[in-house]
Amino acid sequence: MSSVRSLDSFGARGELAVGDAGYDIFRLSAVPGAAELPFSLKVLLENLLRTEDGANITADHIRALAGWDPKADPDTEIQFTPARVIMQDFTGVPCVVDLATMREAVADLGGDPARINPLAPAEMVIDHSVIADVFGRPDAFEKNVELEYQRNGERYQFLRWGQTAFDDFKVVPPGTGIVHQVNIEHLARVVFERDGIAYPDTCVGTDSHTTMVNGIGVLGWGVGGIEAEAAMLGQPVSMLIPRVVGFKLSGEIPAGVTATDVVLTITEQLRKHGVVGKFVEFYGEGVGAVPLANRATIGNMSPEFGSTCAIFPIDEVTLDYLRLTGRSDEQVALVEAYCKEQGLWHDPSSEAKYSEYLELDLSTVVPSIAGPKRPQDRIELSHAKKSFRGTIGDYVTPEGPQDEAVAESFPASDAPAASSTSPADRPVSPHESNGRPHKRVPVTLADGTKTELDHGHVTIAAITSCTNTSNPSVMVAAALLAKNAVERGLSVKPWVKTTMAPGSKVVMDYYAKAGLTPYLEKLGYHLVGYGCTTCIGNSGPLPEEISNAVQENDLTVVSVLSGNRNFEGRINPDIKMNYLASPPLVIAYALAGSMDWDPETDPIGQDSSGNDVFMREIWPSAQEVARVVEDSITKDMFVGDYADVFAGDERWQSLPTPEGGTFAWDAESTYVRKPPYFEGMQSQPSPVTDIAGARVLAKLGDSVTTDHISPASSIKVDSPAGVYLAEHGVARKDFNSYGSRRGNHEVMIRGTFANIRLKNQLLDGVEGGFTRNFLAGGEQTTIYDAAQAYAAEQIPLVVLAGKEYGSGSSRDWAAKGTRLLGVRTVIAESYERIHRSNLIGMGVLPLQFPAGESATSLGLSGTETFAVAGVTELNNGSTPSTVKVTATAEDGSVKEFDAVVRIDTPGEADYYRNGGILQYVLRQLVNS
Repeated sequence: MSSVRSLDSFGARGELAVGDAGYDIFRLSAVPGAAELPFSLKVLLENLLRTEDGANITADHIRALAGWDPKADPDTEIQFTPARVIMQDFTGVPCVVDLATMREAVADLGGDPARINPLAPAEMVIDHSVIADVFGRPDAFEKNVELEYQRNGERYQFLRWGQTAFDDFKVVPPGTGIVHQVNIEHLARVVFERDGIAYPDTCVGTDSHTTMVNGIGVLGWGVGGIEAEAAMLGQPVSMLIPRVVGFKLSGEIPAGVTATDVVLTITEQLRKHGVVGKFVEFYGEGVGAVPLANRATIGNMSPEFGSTCAIFPIDEVTLDYLRLTGRSDEQVALVEAYCKEQGLWHDPSSEAKYSEYLELDLSTVVPSIAGPKRPQDRIELSHAKKSFRGTIGDYVTPEGPQDEAVAESFPASDAPAASSTSPADRPVSPHESNGRPHKRVPVTLADGTKTELDHGHVTIAAITSCTNTSNPSVMVAAALLAKNAVERGLSVKPWVKTTMAPGSKVVMDYYAKAGLTPYLEKLGYHLVGYGCTTCIGNSGPLPEEISNAVQENDLTVVSVLSGNRNFEGRINPDIKMNYLASPPLVIAYALAGSMDWDPETDPIGQDSSGNDVFMREIWPSAQEVARVVEDSITKDMFVGDYADVFAGDERWQSLPTPEGGTFAWDAESTYVRKPPYFEGMQSQPSPVTDIAGARVLAKLGDSVTTDHISPASSIKVDSPAGVYLAEHGVARKDFNSYGSRRGNHEVMIRGTFANIRLKNQLLDGVEGGFTRNFLAGGEQTTIYDAAQAYAAEQIPLVVLAGKEYGSGSSRDWAAKGTRLLGVRTVIAESYERIHRSNLIGMGVLPLQFPAGESATSLGLSGTETFAVAGVTELNNGSTPSTVKVTATAEDGSVKEFDAVVRIDTPGEADYYRNGGILQYVLRQLVNS
């Protein structure tokens, strides 16, 4: 955004010469106290200096930030203006749908539709729509791209319209890479230049893992799509000056340990410490020893430990990466000169003041995995088998002798090998030795292979996600492990679905140069796509024979993936247990075929002579990995792959593109529909009201994620969304995923709370999108159908929840769907940052139980009728700290408690009064 409007109360504006070029800058040295601030707060301070307007951003705001008290609890609101907005297509399509709708709404209110236009550069990378349907064959990539265009052609046409209709909006077409990797490899500027002014590159993104860009010193984080739209339209991001956690790194990563192990260790450590809503900043002598790719891997996982960002300062390592990835000499020179001038260059000998201090000696990190359902649940690899055996009982319901566990070890060699010729009619054996539940099921695969499937077998082993596929050290380690395995005659077990989805085309370039591709493909790791696949639920179906065996016998099977998310129901509907692991460990588990395998003591398989092979024998050395990385990755690869990044392939270029300043909605479309947010909207908001007569739509426990609230995965035939699509003539094979249909509110409302693993405590022992309809005697029905019944009687709804409500992806439909179902308020024990703000952005009131209390401790069953009094205080221009909640039971007894109002800033209060952030922005535009 242009910076020329600054009042410059501190006289900070000056010039910076870089070679033959000159830039205007706002010098931090003009503000007393700036030098002592952490790196991340210096970036925020420059932002305020440059955007000071005397109204939203004042000299007092600048003084408050410069005089930051690291020990104080956040209480000062500031307005942060990001340099740009970055989107992926799942969350970006609804943004463009909303912008298109806002153009019409502005016209309806007597304004100029052309005013709805990104004021900050907005870039979208289409990376979330490829599904790994086809795998383990040379044409997998082509086939999956073909299917992607068949399913998503309508959405892609709409995005092409947006690219032409809106200024400063660019789209990176499908098949290019994962948004966060494209961001660090190409889109990020590190230092931005616009209108002759140089300033730190900052961004907000419609994906929680936007924080990956923190690895190259760019301050940015994930926001909901609704917040991103507001940022695009010139609205600053309202925030409190945060606490900053200083995380000191020392030592070096030992041999045999990967960046994935480091990030799982940091995730566990920070989640235990508690960093929700805080900035995390890395410093110390160890920072210089952390390669850029590892920094990006750590920054990427920020949502998993809950912080707003996890940023590294800028140093020579950053510059080397910018050079490697093809940034111009002029840009690199600007980054260096600007950062040194502004005190943003990392000096390991000096230490900023921080709110809290943590430390990790990298030499103490050990190989790890995380699971079976949360990224922070780290398990040392040496304990993986024991942990699995201790956990699987939670997923297997004993049904008689065939699920019995007999206390004796089960060597990996007992698992059927790839060449197994076990008779297909072999009976399920209840009494074979093992210290865990068993249900051995004979399976004949499509190619005639006869094998057996059992509880604990790995049915998906996927190298996927932005976290690790951006990191050459772990990607090369995986390929070298594959090479060593093939040379020893090992093969992947026949029941494993193997997929390889790198974050950018550069990965396949360096695999090819190093001669490693054939070994990966020999093990079934053919390229399936450049995009987010398994990590977001786009794993594609298991082979039919495997899927049928799992479903018919209620088998508890496993996925192992190199991702950042492993929440219940996320990866694949047939799979109950999911583990995060480094790319080489993903291949190791594919070779072993089971979680019931000890990587240290059990053989991973047998060689061609029948001799046991152990993982330590095929694990590549750190020196070998480093040599291949050094020899195989060149600047030319990045320059070539990103030379014409917005042009797209022939498929993209041949898509018919609609024209015009407003979009011509297709009434028959099942992908893109005009949403109802602005229907009947007036130029002035109606007063907010208290809530009375509300019923509970869902009573939920702890760690309910945005995946539970708004799944991105496949659409079940018998679900409300499946029924809707069938009624609109969509064949089952074309249902696609919830994520791909986010441009259609009718599908998304029906998909809200539809995760197959959701546990609504209003029902006993039932999983999925179901509830009780108290208008019909409490009978069980779908959440969507119950909400419609309540809406017909004008009964407001409430959701009760536990701790960490809304953790996970920055999924705006989790808030949009909640609001459109008729939910007026959520009462939870605690919230994750993004979802809480998204609820307010959709006009839903986030309340919190009193400290130490919960629905259980207050004796709330969820069958009560709820009233909330005191909300109307917001009409007076203030925000109440608490409101009185009254729950009236069916027998007439009453429970009352004071719930904490989680509207945390004056800006959020404005959004709530207007019924949502988009309504607020629209009214501002029309009334200004």
